Amino acid sequence: MIDHQVRVHPSADRLPREEQLAWKLSAVATGTQDAEELDPAAAAMAANRVIDNASVAVASLLRRPVAVARTQAVAHPARPGASVFGADPGVRVSPEWAAWANGTAVRELDFHDTCLAADYSHPGDNIPPLLAVAQHTGRSGADLLRGIIAAYEIHVALVKGICLHAHRIDHVAHLSAATACGLGAMLRLPTETVCQAVGQAVHTTTATRQSRKGEISSWKAFAPAFAGKAAIEAVDRAMRGEGAPSPIYEGEDGFLARMLDGPQASYTISLPKPGETRRAILDTYTKEHSAEYQAQAVIDLARRLREKAGPLDQVRSIVLHTSHHTHHVIGSGANDPQKYDPTASRETLDHSVPYIFAVALEDGSWHHERSYAPDRARRPQTVELWKRISTVEDPEWTRRHHDADPQRRALGGRAVITLADGTVVEDELAVADAHPAGARPFDRDGYTAKFRTLTEGTVAPAAQHAFLDTAARLAELDTDGLADLFPAVDTSATRAYDAQLPKGLF
Repeated sequence: MIDHQVRVHPSADRLPREEQLAWKLSAVATGTQDAEELDPAAAAMAANRVIDNASVAVASLLRRPVAVARTQAVAHPARPGASVFGADPGVRVSPEWAAWANGTAVRELDFHDTCLAADYSHPGDNIPPLLAVAQHTGRSGADLLRGIIAAYEIHVALVKGICLHAHRIDHVAHLSAATACGLGAMLRLPTETVCQAVGQAVHTTTATRQSRKGEISSWKAFAPAFAGKAAIEAVDRAMRGEGAPSPIYEGEDGFLARMLDGPQASYTISLPKPGETRRAILDTYTKEHSAEYQAQAVIDLARRLREKAGPLDQVRSIVLHTSHHTHHVIGSGANDPQKYDPTASRETLDHSVPYIFAVALEDGSWHHERSYAPDRARRPQTVELWKRISTVEDPEWTRRHHDADPQRRALGGRAVITLADGTVVEDELAVADAHPAGARPFDRDGYTAKFRTLTEGTVAPAAQHAFLDTAARLAELDTDGLADLFPAVDTSATRAYDAQLPKGLF
């Protein structure tokens, strides 16, 4: 790897294009190896993430935000076009609108992959726009695979090197740059073209983190889909010869100077050398539970503590000792009263670790729908237990959270349960069971089981098998085969649901 120092430059410096971060990211993307040269483990993981995305997309088809995005997309038919989850098989829409609909479906349940480092992200959000453009432009599975590997490489590098959330900037700014790079790799575009697309994409998708604060709305699912849509449009404009704000990162009024650490900003971005194997996707991991990633280990810890805790009406207090991120983003340190509100939205509840710990402790399980149902959240005994749960930042857990070694990085915490008689029950868990360093790391069987569980009743067993077989042969697929990466569903239910939605402009 090569460590690139990135800092703010005044306009008078006339920073050469080749020394700008946008160019360096683009050069890595356009230098990505062909499918047959890719690391086998990385290629296999890319196929796993295609399966994972389809799993959570199908499970969300009858949720309102997903239906809204789908109905918007089908109002923009195009040929060749791209497929839409939940639409009739013959429907093809403009690729940027397919990315919008499919990206929202993938993100809605907060149930796919994650990368946690200096910042955090969901790199699987790159796949819907890449797949949409691959279909529209007649690319092969090998082309798509090349784009996915490149997008993950860029996304992980940015997440490791530049923290956005410290400045309350939403993480989709890194996503749009990665998607633009992935599209450039997939389409074999010149580095100059990709560089211009990166500049446009970052400029148009920088937004505040209010989408994940206070009363969290359905925009949390739309935000990454918007970034994917914007990246496609940026690539299209750049291919037509249009330029971008430059240097987008290093400029004196650029991203680093005005959105992040200011004029003295300096960052280190590690990128692979020319010809070096791209393996960044292996630094990412998926979710076993439908909740914010920092809650994954907390759910597993609650299940483990259930028998030790005894009758929960005897619990006086529960304190979760955890990292700065968990405490301030999904814990009581966020100072969001909504995180203790039984009438809060699902989007808010899946970012409330006190709620999540309470339900997991009571039920000994977690379900992507039942655990968030309004009657579940308002259950009196749950509300009483929920109010007794708080978080505190523990410097040691924060240090472990930022460990440079992904295998030692701690993403959980320690729970201290004090009972009415003064008895203290405690336990800790560093990572979720499904994490690569956990008790039951997800492998292809884990992804397959997740797919079958989430698509049961929606995708027939034969269609499940056909999809899984197709995804396993990702590198071998021709253009027509990409359509088979959308599991066959009975669309009568989605058509009926969509017909009940209020009408919009399209």
